[in-house]
Amino acid sequence: MLIIVQNLHVPFDRRVWLECQSLVGAGYDVTVICPRGKTSKKYEVIDGVAIHTYPPYAPGGRAAGFVVEYAWSFLATARLALQARRRRGRFDVVQACNPPDVFWPLARWLRLRDGTRFVFDHHDLCPELYESRFPDGARLPLRGLLALERATFRTADRVTSTNESYASIAVERGGKPPEHVTVVRTGPDPERLRRGEADPARRRGREHLVAYLGVMGPQDGVDLALAAADRIVHGLGRTDIAFTLMGAGDSYDDLVAQRDELGLHEYVELPGRVPDEYVAAVLSTADVGLCPDPKNPLNDVSTMNKTMEYMAFGLPVVAFDLRETRVSAQEAAVYVEPNRVDAYADAILDLVDQPERRAEMGRRGRERVEQELAWSHQCGGYVAVFDELTHRTRAPVEADEPIRSDAWHDVEAGTGA
Repeated sequence: MLIIVQNLHVPFDRRVWLECQSLVGAGYDVTVICPRGKTSKKYEVIDGVAIHTYPPYAPGGRAAGFVVEYAWSFLATARLALQARRRRGRFDVVQACNPPDVFWPLARWLRLRDGTRFVFDHHDLCPELYESRFPDGARLPLRGLLALERATFRTADRVTSTNESYASIAVERGGKPPEHVTVVRTGPDPERLRRGEADPARRRGREHLVAYLGVMGPQDGVDLALAAADRIVHGLGRTDIAFTLMGAGDSYDDLVAQRDELGLHEYVELPGRVPDEYVAAVLSTADVGLCPDPKNPLNDVSTMNKTMEYMAFGLPVVAFDLRETRVSAQEAAVYVEPNRVDAYADAILDLVDQPERRAEMGRRGRERVEQELAWSHQCGGYVAVFDELTHRTRAPVEADEPIRSDAWHDVEAGTGA
């Protein structure tokens, strides 16, 4: 098996790492190609997964920067795929994870040469991502992204989608037969993600703690969370609440500047990307988890990893009213009219001031993770896709005997993935 990832390195990409460990546990030989992280090596084997990395190049900026980044990633990935093929032999299946939707030519070449089958692991909607990041952008790039998405769907033998909305797009826009599309949610591991002892020091001398964990890009709404904190602290005079917003991304520096301009330095901590222990300590202490993703073409139909991670820690969630967020959180969240900062701030305060309600919502969220959303309920369907393509048969995996990862790596919770 060859798995291609472009936007995060492995094992930092939690979904892909769970997939890798599930395949290894099922007896498959797994190779990954991904960008190099700060502590990554050019080549290493971690828990049975062979990982080839290349130096990332992300000039950023506007749409042209993404074109350069994706072209570099494709060329680097193609070179490493040929190298891995020489080292390990032909691949039976190649899986490409998006964004971007540019790896279908490599999948076609491997199919023509070796008969390799292609699985498209559908993490994001690239056309909607473009519309959300560049709402006034040119239409030509959007048409190009739709064409790349269409080519990826047409090349794929099977599609694994992160939710029902994405699966519908694979069928309706991608033209895939419904039986070739499998929903595989990015479920958390409830054994490793669970509430521990609270650490009062995380509240920094205040009575309550509100937390955010995830990517900090233009479409993630952390600026709205800061605006809500400003209303809570300066508008409503509530100085008993500390905010810890964990994560990194394209907007991180701008968010730090926004926090300081709003005079929130004493109340809002922005530690950047943090290790597992830090995340666990904060989420075990927090009263509320924030999902400030604004309503836009991407967010409305995307599943946010952070939503389910808050639920795994027994945290109630405050979110804008988005379609797939409701599917994930159900009764574990309070839903606010999209993009209204005042209503979002008021919802945070309502929960902070109602400990019994918080506890009940947290209980329901944790229960939903354990009974429906956990990776143990997802991995069987994921491995079955590869079994079908490779004509393998096996006894079904019982829900209480999951194929699990041995590691939970700090999360940059990403878009829909």
